[in-house]
Amino acid sequence: MPAVTFDTLKFVKTLKEAGVSELQAEAFSTAVRESHEAAELATKADLREYESAIRGDLEKLESGLHHEMGNLRHEIKELETGLRHEMKELELRIDTRFGHIDTRFEKVYGEMLLLKWMLSLLIAGVASLVLKAFFGT
Repeated sequence: MPAVTFDTLKFVKTLKEAGVSELQAEAFSTAVRESHEAAELATKADLREYESAIRGDLEKLESGLHHEMGNLRHEIKELETGLRHEMKELELRIDTRFGHIDTRFEKVYGEMLLLKWMLSLLIAGVASLVLKAFFGT
């Protein structure tokens, strides 16, 4: 960083003209010069340079983020496709299992219907035998 320019001779002359002794004016001048040398002050050029560097870094970050977002979108689409495929497979397996259950249910329902009719005929036969035994001729 460039140092701040400080005219010590002009400073001493100004103080002397204001009534300060030459020894005191030189001491003030030395103190001010040393404080300027110790201070790290940024100039407008330094600030512009830092601003330019920061803008460059921000542009790199933004570009990197756009790239990463593109990668994430791609990965999300791949996951979505995989999930859709797995859901279709699961749906087919469920349909197959329920298809077997439907077939079994229809078979059991048919057997129960047959048993209902057979039981009805049996009850009717027993009832006719009981009626014949009590009221028979």
